[in-house]
Amino acid sequence: MSATQNVVRYSALIVGVLYGFSHASTLQKKADADYIKHASERREKLIEEARKAYAQKKADDSKPKSDLITDPEDPKFDLEKLFASWEKA
Repeated sequence: MSATQNVVRYSALIVGVLYGFSHASTLQKKADADYIKHASERREKLIEEARKAYAQKKADDSKPKSDLITDPEDPKFDLEKLFASWEKA
């Protein structure tokens, strides 16, 4: 009986070790896939944020910096506003 018990014990041990390796491999593949998925989602999020920031910057650059008119030939020129802007700076 002792030989049969040893065969059963070692068989169970070998099956357990093989199952452990198989299960660990499956878990590692799942973890790697999740990591890749999260990394690509993060990259896409950063790209989208950069696009929004670039669009906002372009929109800000296209707007005039202020409504102050410094051209004395312009009919809407206001000397007092020009002096006030110089005092602020």
